[in-house]
Amino acid sequence: MNTAGETTQSHVVVVMGVAGTGKTTVGRLLAEDLDVPYAEADAFHPPANVAKMSAGTPLDDTDRAPWLDAIGAWAHDHAEHGGVVSCSALKRAYRDRLRAAAPHLVFVHLTGDRALIGRRMAERADHFMPVALLDSQFATLEPLQADERGVSVSVAPGPRAVARRALTALRSAHAPDPSAVATPEAPAEAPTGAASPA
Repeated sequence: MNTAGETTQSHVVVVMGVAGTGKTTVGRLLAEDLDVPYAEADAFHPPANVAKMSAGTPLDDTDRAPWLDAIGAWAHDHAEHGGVVSCSALKRAYRDRLRAAAPHLVFVHLTGDRALIGRRMAERADHFMPVALLDSQFATLEPLQADERGVSVSVAPGPRAVARRALTALRSAHAPDPSAVATPEAPAEAPTGAASPA
């Protein structure tokens, strides 16, 4: 077992992005690589939110507030030993709300163009988010800003390559002790909007 999990002490990684970017798959791979718990943000939605999205109705900020608070509480509870949670976190205000609960969060923004992500969503038959809502997600998306701790990684490669690139980018931008992080085989994406490590 590598010692990568040590780097997430006081840090929880949030894998963010629009629907269809593979947040769940990449998040689980990252958690496995880091040897920390994984949580799926969809599991924190109350039934009313799931029903609304299943009907093709975008959530508003009132709908998202208890969902974000539940994710933030999970991140806070896992801050000491680290964790990974997938969460769209499309707006800066949503990420600020998560950071209010867990100040040391680090974000991995999975990026891709509309055509690629739309194709991937169309191939998914077991998810409540319809392709029709993808345009609204892109319209809502506010990428990581310069003062936010995080990195952006393209989803064009397969999930394993994406997870390795994400881990390498996190190692470069945020690891308190780079020697404690296992180096993945794939090259890292250049960090974007990364602030100095705390």
